[in-house]
Amino acid sequence: MLFKLRIWLFPVLVGAAIALPHAATGQDCKRSQDCALDAFKSGEIRPLSEVLAVARENVPGEVVKVKLERDDGIWKYEIKILTSSGRRREIEINADTLAIIKIE
Repeated sequence: MLFKLRIWLFPVLVGAAIALPHAATGQDCKRSQDCALDAFKSGEIRPLSEVLAVARENVPGEVVKVKLERDDGIWKYEIKILTSSGRRREIEINADTLAIIKIE
């Protein structure tokens, strides 16, 4: 059952990662997904797989939510992770450099 849930959850996470509020991007995009795709194609953001690898190295556990946003001109991923002890942690990663902004 957990395996089926993970298969279902992954497309949701990918969708969440590219679902950006238009106002936050500052770009003239028709859809928020287009803004994220344009940022990826232009090299402004790294692939989600690389970002998740950094997140998991620093905060082991199950990724439960991924959000991509642009704040003060900087793209960042906010990733929520459920640890093996049941604690919810959040890590923010610069989407371009993969530098950790903060861990809560």
